[in-house]
Amino acid sequence: MSQKIAVLDYGMGNLRSVSKALEHVAPNAEVRVTDDHEWIRRADRVVFPGQGAARDCMAAIGQHHLNREVREAMESKPFLGICMGLQVLMAFSEENAGTELLGIFPGEVKRFAADMPGDNGLPLKIPHMGWSRVDQSASHPLWEGIEDGARFYFVHSYHVVPEDRSLVAATTDYGIEFVSAINRGNLFAVQFHPEKSADDGLMLLKNFVNWKPE
Repeated sequence: MSQKIAVLDYGMGNLRSVSKALEHVAPNAEVRVTDDHEWIRRADRVVFPGQGAARDCMAAIGQHHLNREVREAMESKPFLGICMGLQVLMAFSEENAGTELLGIFPGEVKRFAADMPGDNGLPLKIPHMGWSRVDQSASHPLWEGIEDGARFYFVHSYHVVPEDRSLVAATTDYGIEFVSAINRGNLFAVQFHPEKSADDGLMLLKNFVNWKPE
């Protein structure tokens, strides 16, 4: 029996490219972009993509009544957060003069400083957009077949600062060292876009599809 993978549809995020990438690495799975609560509960795995503003994201989650489904999925099955799907796991964002998030983990989402110097001494562009190294903080099944320091594609102006450093699964340098992936139990979440990150991104998605958390 093929496994079911739910890509959470709350009206935001690059949903089609995420679902197509999952279909590519898991051709026998049933991948569905959905906000149907029952289907999400029955899914074997859940992917929470997202992009855009934190306040809009939180409002959209509420409008689709997905708060409980998100929390239950995080506790009960393999769960992958992508970009905003990482940031909303924190408690609070600096965006829009302060936005309350899901509060799954203590921590904040902070904006990159506008005057961060690059290697040439000139201020780095914000948002951080393009390919950057991802330095793995510890071994994990989702890193299998991916070299430490592999480059992934980013598009973001904010980064997470979790209070619990044991959550950190990877860091990236862009003016400062920031957290680019976290892991706890059956949850893994990344700041970069694996669906836009060529072979290494597809490998991470394939690893997620095959992941059996202990």
